Amino acid sequence: MSSGNDCQPQPLNKPTLGEREAAELVDRVFGLKVSWIGSLPSYDDQNFHVRVSAAGAEEYVLKITNSEDSQEPDLIEAQTRAMMFLSAEGFPSATPYLTKDGHIMSLESGDTRPGSKKYMVRLLTYLPGTPVAKITANAQILYEIGKLAASMDKVLSEKFQHPSVKSLHRGQFIWNLANVPLLDQYIYALGQNKHRAVVEQVIEQFKGKVIPKLSSFRACINHGDLNDHNILVDSSCASLENPQYRVSGILDFSDMSYGYYVFEVAIAIMYMMIESPEPLGVGGHVLAGFESVLPLTAEERGALFLLVSGRFAQSLVIAAHTALLYPENKEYLTITAKTGWKHLMTMFEVGQEAVERTWFETAQTYTRPTPV
Repeated sequence: MSSGNDCQPQPLNKPTLGEREAAELVDRVFGLKVSWIGSLPSYDDQNFHVRVSAAGAEEYVLKITNSEDSQEPDLIEAQTRAMMFLSAEGFPSATPYLTKDGHIMSLESGDTRPGSKKYMVRLLTYLPGTPVAKITANAQILYEIGKLAASMDKVLSEKFQHPSVKSLHRGQFIWNLANVPLLDQYIYALGQNKHRAVVEQVIEQFKGKVIPKLSSFRACINHGDLNDHNILVDSSCASLENPQYRVSGILDFSDMSYGYYVFEVAIAIMYMMIESPEPLGVGGHVLAGFESVLPLTAEERGALFLLVSGRFAQSLVIAAHTALLYPENKEYLTITAKTGWKHLMTMFEVGQEAVERTWFETAQTYTRPTPV
């Protein structure tokens, strides 16, 4: 759920194409005849689920990037090349269908009027599966999501090479966890209440306890948005009471940036808490999966509580700010807020020491030998 590459989450001129215009775009740019099209929810871009008239009734997602981010083609190229790289490495990420000119994306006008805004357009393979938000996540899939987060960042950081990758150094990007202090500018959107007081506490503790330690964290490329709507799963239905899930899709690479390994696990923990009936218990399972690939250092573990809290603060503050800009899209923009505030408040009521103890003791159970 990005809000652009600038530190200012300004209106991003979200595209507003109708279904017929989008279908014509698919025909004109990609040479495919649309047999069915439907809009998909989005934060600041516009997405359509598309079926084309071809053998096997192929399905795609037409992604039309907002006009501000469309001015950064290197960044969009880096995101798309990373998706292609991950797919080749065996990760369930989408790949682009090439334009009629053989390119992975195309800059197109929103309409035929002179001076109309231009949007970067891509046609991505449609990934099947159910969003984690729509299932009751059990310990098994939480562990798998943690493992996926570590594996994906590790392979991107160690093996992904492309000239556009330098664009992932997004210094003032509001969704990078290092930039929690930038929330000071947007906290007005919360009004004056107990929620604001907790967020102010998060920001101040983040400045004092996390920022000075960033140089001790291990750097990497972050996906940056492994939320409960961006991870798709399918189930083997080993049993109705305890289904076994596997990740079938990783969506939305628009928040990719250079960060730190511990950022990714903190982001995953925060979003997996959102839908859980026992949110404080989630972190240990995600952490165990992550550490099965990349054990955290003592410094990274020590920052985890404030990093998770910081992501809650980012999500809640930016959503409140953006909802003021786009009141018509308020319901989608504030999905996280429905339970996010309750979870953040609970974390601070229970306290860092007790929450960390729950996480770390749960993670420890995965490393103990199973009794014979």
